[in-house]
Amino acid sequence: MSTHLVRATGEFRPMLQLALPVLAEQSLEFLVGMVDTYLAGHALPDELKTPALAAVGLMAYAMWMTFTIFASVGVGATAVVARLIGAGETEDAAIAANQALVAGACAAVIGTIALYFGADAFVAMMQLEADAAQLATSYLRIIAPSLPFLMVIAIGTACLHGAGDTVSGLGVMTIVNLINVAVSTTLAFGLGPAPNLGWTGIAVGTAVAHIVGGCLVLLLMLGGRAGMQLRLQWLRPNRTMIWRLIRIGLPSGANDALTLGCHLWYLGVINSLGTLAAAAHGLGVRCEGPSYLGAGAFAVAASTLTGQFLGAKDPARAMRATLLSLAAGASLVTAYGVFLYFGGASLTWLYLGEVEPGSENAGTAEMTVRLLKVVAFSTPFMAALSILSGALRGAGDTKFPFIITLIGLLLIRIPGVYLFALDEIPLPLIGSVPGFGYGILGAWWVMVFDVTLRSMLVAARYWHGAWRQIEV
Repeated sequence: MSTHLVRATGEFRPMLQLALPVLAEQSLEFLVGMVDTYLAGHALPDELKTPALAAVGLMAYAMWMTFTIFASVGVGATAVVARLIGAGETEDAAIAANQALVAGACAAVIGTIALYFGADAFVAMMQLEADAAQLATSYLRIIAPSLPFLMVIAIGTACLHGAGDTVSGLGVMTIVNLINVAVSTTLAFGLGPAPNLGWTGIAVGTAVAHIVGGCLVLLLMLGGRAGMQLRLQWLRPNRTMIWRLIRIGLPSGANDALTLGCHLWYLGVINSLGTLAAAAHGLGVRCEGPSYLGAGAFAVAASTLTGQFLGAKDPARAMRATLLSLAAGASLVTAYGVFLYFGGASLTWLYLGEVEPGSENAGTAEMTVRLLKVVAFSTPFMAALSILSGALRGAGDTKFPFIITLIGLLLIRIPGVYLFALDEIPLPLIGSVPGFGYGILGAWWVMVFDVTLRSMLVAARYWHGAWRQIEV
């Protein structure tokens, strides 16, 4: 066996040990939203199905927004904890985890207040129509009190990932899903003695599940899981450590915030095309979701191993681990892309059930299938973008991915969605100019081009190799 093969095999097992539990964990997290979408398509009256799917689509972005609030701290926590663990400084790693939760708690308070009292303004800004807008607003107000617990899940598991523990998050998300399925289904259908709350029941079940999940992560850290011990003296704000976490994570957090802001802008343009387009987009994103799970799991492996190997002063192993993660993740995600192209109809049937031919629900299903054929072409590029960006984050190289995101979203996706989706493009001062008018299909082709371009730019940055010299 060659030396290179032996070395590659040495990184393959830890890569799988990190990636597979994260894949399972994120799949379970995805199932929370999947259950909401399924119940929206089966537990509500036919006339509310398409509006509810449009609302669920916006809620997926809203939940993404809540995690983005904690992105700066979470990314910084993973990188710092991994580097300290790699250097053998376990106690300092635990202190970093405690301070990450302190910083996250401040963000959670602000986010909860903003989400609850800003629900109406947010939904209006996103241009949802009548029934869909009312459903979205009520969901946001119900889910807002669970935001601090989402913070604990997001930042607590980020610390555990940095310490090399990806199994605990899997256990937590298993319980979260069991509770979500049980409570949401019971309240949405009114099973047994439970009241039939319909849409409200879906939101209540999701909130309860996340509250329980956050409590479980706290219990794990109180018990010192993977060395990430919570201690009262370490929870007193330490400005030096908090700044270290934010300094590393802030560019990535800004990257995620920019990404989210542009996606919401993009979504607002799609919602302006009508409820059917909004519902097809939301359902398409839900069907596409598993491809992000595979890419995200191997991105965590690349990020953690890069941080740990750099902490051990071994950049060669860091690069081998990343390339192995890329090969495995891209293969998995591309295979799912093939399924999206040829089997998209089966996914829409799963979420919507039988639909009456010629109805608005049938139109939503038909458009969703067409969108899935479009997005299938982007899956290998999306995998490369996610995994290589994860490796750069693990090395502390977060500025260049931010610049690349800026280029792709602000110079490609946003101008492109106006140009290719709309019949007329509103412009300040000079009025409207003609667009190509391809509707939501045009919007999704622009998305594919954006992802492809950014994946190439991130690959070039990684290959340049400056990440080897970055101090965190």
